[in-house]
Amino acid sequence: MTAKDIQAELESYSTPEKKEFLPYFFKTGKGQYGEGDLFLGVVVPHTRIVAKKHKDVSFGIVADLLDSEYHECRLCALLMLVERFKKAKEQEKTEIYNFYLSVTKRINNWDLVDLSARDIVGEYLVDKDRSTLYKLADSSLLWDQRIAVVATYAFIRRDDYKDILALSEKLLRHKHDLMHKATGWMLREVGKRDKDALTSFLNRFYKEMPRTMLRYSIEKFTAEERAFYMKK
Repeated sequence: MTAKDIQAELESYSTPEKKEFLPYFFKTGKGQYGEGDLFLGVVVPHTRIVAKKHKDVSFGIVADLLDSEYHECRLCALLMLVERFKKAKEQEKTEIYNFYLSVTKRINNWDLVDLSARDIVGEYLVDKDRSTLYKLADSSLLWDQRIAVVATYAFIRRDDYKDILALSEKLLRHKHDLMHKATGWMLREVGKRDKDALTSFLNRFYKEMPRTMLRYSIEKFTAEERAFYMKK
């Protein structure tokens, strides 16, 4: 089994319609966040099928897939790591986590982050020091920053909000809308579990929050509450 074999298997699921649509959906035009990315035309459920089938391949093959110019090959590699991590023992989890952090330059679109960061970085750090998240948030790479934020979903699901609240404050002046969306999404998840915790954060920072971040964070509020917080 090689990376080329796995790519060929992915290509067997390709459709002309998706091959045409996905570059548009993932903003691959000049100056857009996904500029130059190439697509085979494979949807996520089919990519998952291939990833689960080959989840135990070597890190070398995973690395080769991550080096691919094709988006679905990189996603497949990350989904393989997610599947392996679920049943791995602690030593292998550490190896997967360290490998993941060594290849973040290739985790270079929002879906690649969102389908892997929580289940690898977040789950690994649940009972460990989380300073790595703050280093990622300080990175010059947009996707490193998004990894830091999305990874906190693993903590939020356990009613642990301190890191997402700290990171949200840290990223208040971030310039990119994709980060505003990710941070707002995580804050919304906090609010679904503990509205008081989110309200307390909003009361401190809503006048400073980027509009997209704010709008995403209050999606589950009443119309009256949304109107109050959106009115600066």
